[in-house]
Amino acid sequence: MLQGAAGAIEAVQDDPLDAAAPRGVAVIAHPHPLFGGTMDNKVVQTLARAFVQSGWAAVRFNFRGVGASAGAHDEGRGECADMLALIDQVAPDGPLALAGFSFGAFVASHAIASYWPARAIEKIILVGTAASRFEVAALPAELHDRSLVLHGEQDDTVPLAAVMDWARPQALPIMVVPGGGHFFHGQLPLLKSLALRHLRA
Repeated sequence: MLQGAAGAIEAVQDDPLDAAAPRGVAVIAHPHPLFGGTMDNKVVQTLARAFVQSGWAAVRFNFRGVGASAGAHDEGRGECADMLALIDQVAPDGPLALAGFSFGAFVASHAIASYWPARAIEKIILVGTAASRFEVAALPAELHDRSLVLHGEQDDTVPLAAVMDWARPQALPIMVVPGGGHFFHGQLPLLKSLALRHLRA
């Protein structure tokens, strides 16, 4: 249990085999709380496993009003404050990676904007970025090489075209999974392998 502006934040940390010397700390944000999103979401867990397998300590957490986290949904504003508060507690310094799925990718984008360039961010993974539903922050050009933006070709929750519209002004490459839906049903092993490839690059 950690502390946020709205009270307690429930979190889980998964450590790599060499827990005494992790590569850094990765913080992963979950999908929309009002549509069943929690830190136990399968995409979030898959990303956590990829980070752990690559030597990172992976921290998943519940946004305000989810699980044992205090507070109520705040349309992204309070959720970004939650993520920043959590990062300041679990990774006040040292190598940092940020990731998010769907609504969590939107929140992570604003966390990145809040920290950069004052703090280095080693790796970024955004999956199913909710660009059709929220004002996703642009990724700094200097971080493009450290970023993996994954999207399903047949995502019917967030159309691929919306993510392309967000990425185009940034000249930010998007990796498209053929036939992939929003939740990558049946394709989580592929999602994990793509994340591992990025983290090991």
